[in-house]
Amino acid sequence: MNIQIRTYSVADCPAILAIINEAILTSTALYDYLPRTLEHQIAIFEDKISKGFPIIVAEENNQVIGFGYYSEFRFREAYKFTVEHSVYADKNYIGKGVGKLLLTELIQLAKAQKLHTMIGVIDSENVASITFHEKFGFEKAGYIKESGFKFDKWLDSVFMQKMLS
Repeated sequence: MNIQIRTYSVADCPAILAIINEAILTSTALYDYLPRTLEHQIAIFEDKISKGFPIIVAEENNQVIGFGYYSEFRFREAYKFTVEHSVYADKNYIGKGVGKLLLTELIQLAKAQKLHTMIGVIDSENVASITFHEKFGFEKAGYIKESGFKFDKWLDSVFMQKMLS
């Protein structure tokens, strides 16, 4: 596999949309109910970019196979050194190192921006993602019971944190 990590462009959005909508419809990786439209996804990313946050993609043979980004954790000014990240891989590439490459790059970008800590919010049943984050030095920092409701059941959120500085 020859996976390249690069900066996102709007032309990547249709492929990203396929990845994210698959996650919305089949998993608790996102607590959204409905698939996103192309216009909505572009608007989400334009907002992040306008605030100085990076969006990156993983590609192989000019095909987007994953993406990641981080943005504000909360909107109050005192949180400006804390970011929340997201990493997604195409379902055919999960477990093949795409997430590892993306998260490694996001951590480096966050350090270059002199950010202090990175947060991941993960559904408690997503043990693979929790384990993945622990391998990067993320620690469980909190647990919120029944914080979401999807697929006719209550979902618990695990907050994981990595200190960057």
